[in-house]
Amino acid sequence: MALDQSFVGRTYPPTAPYEVGREKIREFAEAVGDTNPAYADREAALALGHPDVIAPPTFVFAITFKAAGDVVHDPELGLDYSRVVHGDQKFAYTRPVRAGDKLAVTSTIEAIKSLAGNDIIDVRGEVHDEAGEHVVTAWTKLVSRAAEEA
Repeated sequence: MALDQSFVGRTYPPTAPYEVGREKIREFAEAVGDTNPAYADREAALALGHPDVIAPPTFVFAITFKAAGDVVHDPELGLDYSRVVHGDQKFAYTRPVRAGDKLAVTSTIEAIKSLAGNDIIDVRGEVHDEAGEHVVTAWTKLVSRAAEEA
């Protein structure tokens, strides 16, 4: 059954702040094989003009995808998460994510489409720091695969 188009534009409350830690950044950079010294060495980050180590561009996915869970698990939406796969991701940064940031995400459903029996939902996550300043916008495309016919 196709998802209800009236959900397009629905915005969910901001998440609780997530505090970005140096070790989390270092572990993430190591996991994705990115050896940029600004991700692990405070002195290297300072030399580049940053106040502390910065995170690789895709680091923020961890918090924006978790925030998109508010959308996915909204019982009124009726999305069957057991059939969901991650379809696409993109980011637009105002500034890098830094160690010590306390970030909150506000998720909004931007689009709902049906294609070949699959539901496709686009979620925009606006990430702000504790001062309310915009850090990054993340767009997540989720695909709920069509149920297999018996």
